Amino acid sequence: MKSIGKKSVVLFTVLMIAVFAFFIGTAVTSSTAQGDVTWPVVTPQPVLLDSSALASEQAYAQVYNNVGPSVVSINVIARSSGSGALSNQDNLIAGTGTGFVIDTDGHIVTNNHVVEGAISVEVNFFDGSIYRGEVVGVDPDSDLAVVQVDRPSNELHPVTLGDSDNLFIGEEVVAIGSPFNQPWTLTTGVISALDRTIDSLGQFQIGSVIQTDAAINPGNSGGPLVNMNGEVVGVNSQILSQSRSNSGIGFAIPSNLVKRVAPALISAGKVNYSYLGISGGNINLATIEAMNLPNNARGVIVSSAEPGGPASRGGLRDATITTNANGEQVPASADIITQINGEPVTSMESLISYLASNTKPGDTVNLTVVRNGTQELTLPVTLAPRPAAS
Repeated sequence: MKSIGKKSVVLFTVLMIAVFAFFIGTAVTSSTAQGDVTWPVVTPQPVLLDSSALASEQAYAQVYNNVGPSVVSINVIARSSGSGALSNQDNLIAGTGTGFVIDTDGHIVTNNHVVEGAISVEVNFFDGSIYRGEVVGVDPDSDLAVVQVDRPSNELHPVTLGDSDNLFIGEEVVAIGSPFNQPWTLTTGVISALDRTIDSLGQFQIGSVIQTDAAINPGNSGGPLVNMNGEVVGVNSQILSQSRSNSGIGFAIPSNLVKRVAPALISAGKVNYSYLGISGGNINLATIEAMNLPNNARGVIVSSAEPGGPASRGGLRDATITTNANGEQVPASADIITQINGEPVTSMESLISYLASNTKPGDTVNLTVVRNGTQELTLPVTLAPRPAAS
């Protein structure tokens, strides 16, 4: 994305019209009639299934044909100088991203960072139709957003959201999006890892993130990560790269978090997350040695429980810190969370994910806590709303 001035906005629009005209001239596949006028239709070429193709090739083609019409390319003009009325002093940013239709009411899921600060959202459909998009709600803590278009329901093709908890490492997936402003590009890969944690646009991290080696580049943001059953299992969001281009490590927000966030954005324009009120981390070798834990011990060590916060009120304690022979700061005693409502907590990532996807403020959860490595307790904790961003 690059900054443009007022004159450049006009130039950008003219260029987009020129590009659109080029596509009309080169990719016409059918036409639609309106009154006495027949308009050409711009449609990405569908994949033709050939009996001589390999089974794997046919499978990729089938996924593309089934999911492609649900995917949209998003062009955004955004304000970079904050909210408020547009002025001559504002810097405008032009950018592209991807999204996908989730219902017949015209709701589209994309990334928060795709539409952040948007003053104009253009949504391009698979059949060449272009609609004005309105931002329904954004959620910085999950980097998800919902945009709505006013399009007839019979012309909308909602995706099927899969169960991201059922993914496995090595599973084949495809990404469909607009990398480098090249709409409806399909890339292939596998699930490389699960339960990653990435930074959000807010002050809390996103848990249960999917790692994939399917090529993801600028412009893929907000697009679907799809399994071979044609189900959307993630929203492509970030890459790990020093060059801002694909290096084989991409991250997608899990579909089960989308199932929680999107309805809340549609109904209320925001998402209310629950808050435990601890700081801590995962068990490492130094902690195992300091607290005489078994070498396969897993869980979240509570470094501190916020005074007056949910965890503190529920009975969790701050760790007592000492220094070992190597000069490392390690806990001499600590509470270790090993389960939440009977579900194993193996890391801070898994705890963050469970709280975000399965709880809401006011819920009471039962935490299984190992105190000082020897005593197992069950502590009921009533969750609070996440504090406002500081």
